[in-house]
Amino acid sequence: MTYEAFYEPAGGGRFGSTPATAGPWDPAAQHAGPPSALLARALAGHDPVDGQLLTRVSVDILRPVPVAELTLRVRTVRAGRRITLVEGVAEAGGQEVLHARGWRVLAPAEPTPATADDGPPVPGPDAGTEPEHWAAAHSAGYLSAMQWRFVSGAFVEPGPARVWVRPRIPLLPGEPVGPAELALLVADSGSGVSARLDLARWLFVNVDLTVTLHRPPRGEWLLLDSATTIGPHGSGVAASRLADADGTVGGAVQTLVVAPR
Repeated sequence: MTYEAFYEPAGGGRFGSTPATAGPWDPAAQHAGPPSALLARALAGHDPVDGQLLTRVSVDILRPVPVAELTLRVRTVRAGRRITLVEGVAEAGGQEVLHARGWRVLAPAEPTPATADDGPPVPGPDAGTEPEHWAAAHSAGYLSAMQWRFVSGAFVEPGPARVWVRPRIPLLPGEPVGPAELALLVADSGSGVSARLDLARWLFVNVDLTVTLHRPPRGEWLLLDSATTIGPHGSGVAASRLADADGTVGGAVQTLVVAPR
């Protein structure tokens, strides 16, 4: 089934979650990408300052986010012309489910000297392969609402992966997905596409997501160049390079909790 958007605005900072937000493990719980992107949208638009760009967003996932109405609250922590720190909270059913903080940085009138892109060249989306299936995952929600083109690795194979991703639907009806929103919408999939363990035997969930951008991504496709490292004491880290057709735009890091199912 196709939905018009991930969310429907309900007024007063409230948003109805459509089934397109559902994650791969439970149709009643959201993938963290859409609500993180919704918070990024709120952080970027709260008390806006002309010329400021949202360059870093850190999200803490307090508990599973239900496919239900979300209420967002946002406040400015540190206001400034050059930099602004904003934070937001997403609530569902009277419980806080996500906390987020974002730094906005003023883009100067004259471009700053940019360093060369150190990332390896990657074939574009047209050279990638769409997955034929999603193993035992719930695929009718977020997985189907996004388009996937794997250049290397695959969701059903362990190890690092490089995959181009773009949303088939917007966050909100009739509203284009902004650059920072796209980064948050895609980046939370880094740990999934680069899984190192058997999904049937092991649970590995991220408790946070931090995305840093040195420039806004351009276009509708974003590359996840992801790798997961797991330690012996029940924790791990998934790190992703984020890139568009013109090169690297930033990176993402997720802290993982690992346990047998």
